[in-house]
Parts: sequence; C-alpha cells; structure tokens
Amino acid sequence: MDYATDIAKYTANVDEKAVEKIVKYCGIALQSRDASLVSCTDDAELDRIRKGFAVKMLGLEGVACDEAMNAVCEKMKADKMKHRVTFYYLLAEAAGKMDALA
Repeated sequence: MDYATDIAKYTANVDEKAVEKIVKYCGIALQSRDASLVSCTDDAELDRIRKGFAVKMLGLEGVACDEAMNAVCEKMKADKMKHRVTFYYLLAEAAGKMDALA
C-alpha cells in the first residue's frame, strides 16, 4: 500500500518519515484488512484510537482529541475505506502534533 499517495488525497507535502513512524507503530495490524482500516461509526474503534495512538504517540487527550478525531472523520467521510495510517497522519496534523512523528 502506498500510504503517502493515499494521504496526499487529503493534504499537501506528505512527510515520509512521519508515515514510516506510523507504519512502524501500527506494525502487524496493517497485515489484516480489517485492522488496517478505521471506522468512524464504531465508538469502540474510536475509543481504542483515543487511548492508543492519540495518547501514546501524540500526547493528545480530552476535548482536543475528540475535536481532532471528528475533524479527520469529517475530512475522510467520502472515503468508505479509511486506511489507518492515513487516519493517524491526518489526526496528528489536525491536532498540530506532527512534531511528535518527527
């Protein structure tokens, strides 16, 4: 999967190193089709992202986290298959936390 190309559908100037860091963070989950996708309508899924990537990688919590996640879901709403790497990248971008992926 060319994640940079997918991310480029939503934002300009994709940071390849940030993409690599997200791919490394996701690890083996990206090998499963179901685990490699994000569902914005699944509250349990969003809660896992909140407690996992948002807190552990971005230091993002509370209202700021919810606002950033809602912004990404809105931005990606036309895309039925939301790739996890793209979602995480856009989440970091929406929260102003790209430096956490440097």
